Amino acid sequence: MYLGIDIHKRNAQVAVLDDAGEIVEEVRVKNANLGELAQRYTGAKAAIEATSNYYHIYDALSEHLEVTVASPSKVRLIAESDKKTDRVDATTLARLLRLNSLPESYVPTDEIRECRALVRGRQKLVENRTEYANKIHELLSDQGLTRNVKPLSVTGRESLRELSLPTPWNELLTTYLNLVETFTDEISRLETAIEDRAGSLTETQLLMSIPGVSYYSALTIFSELGEIDRFDGHKEVVSYVGLNPVIRESGDSRFEGGISKQGSRIMRWILVQCANVAVHTCKDEYLKRFYDRIANRKNSNVAIVATARKLLVSIYYMLDRKEVYDPPGVSA
Repeated sequence: MYLGIDIHKRNAQVAVLDDAGEIVEEVRVKNANLGELAQRYTGAKAAIEATSNYYHIYDALSEHLEVTVASPSKVRLIAESDKKTDRVDATTLARLLRLNSLPESYVPTDEIRECRALVRGRQKLVENRTEYANKIHELLSDQGLTRNVKPLSVTGRESLRELSLPTPWNELLTTYLNLVETFTDEISRLETAIEDRAGSLTETQLLMSIPGVSYYSALTIFSELGEIDRFDGHKEVVSYVGLNPVIRESGDSRFEGGISKQGSRIMRWILVQCANVAVHTCKDEYLKRFYDRIANRKNSNVAIVATARKLLVSIYYMLDRKEVYDPPGVSA
């Protein structure tokens, strides 16, 4: 039997196919009851998509079924249809699974899920804090105040609290400042947990031997990549992260464009940040020499992305060989 399960926030549409590809059951089930359905079909194969809430559903189904997690974007490319319904989606998952044509998505271990939750949680708090810092700038601008203020700094917030604004803008400013301070406190609390987790893992300790890679950067890289042995080589890692160039060929012509930007946006962002620090702050000889060569031929933006890709290749071999950062051709 083959089960295609189209998951939504509270419910799931299920299509069950027999070995001949015929539909034997179609049913809509509450997510909380999927375990009971799985038990009825113990030993069967099932397919779900990598939605935002799939981890606990995957775990529950895996107790009774052989579960494959599919990449949503790749499934859509394979099974593009004018008729888009939950029943069609569930049936499509089951049929692709039966035909062994389902584009699989990586399912991280419990440890990697925990690490991802920490770093992504911190990132969300930072984004929320930035949102309210921007609201403060907008509020001041609306009141004709163009002074240079920094609501993310302690002294900046203290000076803002001394302002005398008319109602209701004074209440709004106080609220926004309180929220910025709350987010700052919670970010600091999470950073302590991130530092503790990164300090306890062999992989992140190796990554922190790279100039410019902090506890947060190391844990982000580790959690976004997952187990390194699932990759066949550095080219596969580069493609997974989306730092591979888009190549178009026609006849005798070959064009290499920008990066594909597939995979984790967070991973690409953190690699570029690490590359910037390594090149411009830490002056890492290996990466800076590479960066300067590309920047002289093209521009700084192209150069830093290329440097991030080169850094990723080094990271792959460090984790694969369990070695600290020791780039070639760098004098002691």
